Amino acid sequence: MDPELTIEQADVNGDIRETAQEAMDGLESRGDTRLGFLKKAGLAGGAVMGGGALLTALTPAGAMAAGKGRPPASFGKGDIGILNYALTLEYLEAAFYNEATAKDVASGAQESAFLKAVTADENAHVAFLKKALGSKATSAPKVDFGDATSKAKWLPTSMVLENTGVKAYGGQALNIASPAYISAALSIWAVEARHASVAGLLVKAAPESISPEKGPFQTTATAAEILKAVEATGFLV
Repeated sequence: MDPELTIEQADVNGDIRETAQEAMDGLESRGDTRLGFLKKAGLAGGAVMGGGALLTALTPAGAMAAGKGRPPASFGKGDIGILNYALTLEYLEAAFYNEATAKDVASGAQESAFLKAVTADENAHVAFLKKALGSKATSAPKVDFGDATSKAKWLPTSMVLENTGVKAYGGQALNIASPAYISAALSIWAVEARHASVAGLLVKAAPESISPEKGPFQTTATAAEILKAVEATGFLV
């Protein structure tokens, strides 16, 4: 299989791009300017396919190379740095869902069930990583989500955050040295992927929403790409 298969080759009928574009356009039509960063950075789920972007992670070998894309040294050395990088992302997600829960933004039984579960999960991820890191755990950042946690925008924002988390964990898989940490990261990654799929279906009930790449392969992202995109949101104060 050609590791540089283009979106035009994979998405003959345009379904992937159409679904992703509709979700992002829905945000932008309501005046949202804080999620454009992910669309431009290629991290917003299906939006990664836009503009003829190459699917470069179609095989395990092509997904990433060991030792590449690590978090900055400021997070710590080796596995500690990767766990602190993951913890920073989990802090962001937990804070987002805590705020959405406090605002009671969910509409209907499905949204309520999702919000309850994802809020509990993300807070559990934070607690787990903090315990694993102990005194080396980084502190929680101050956040400002603006209107991203409003009734109109929380689900599209959730879809973007969860898909970004999936790409972030996948991007570090071959960089982790400890088998125990690899197992822990994969267990969190799997739950983040489930969150992403449910959020996508709640945004738009279509088969393509289950997996933005529409197929058996998931793209990844380096720490630099993820951190640049998150910084651009203004969510981290």
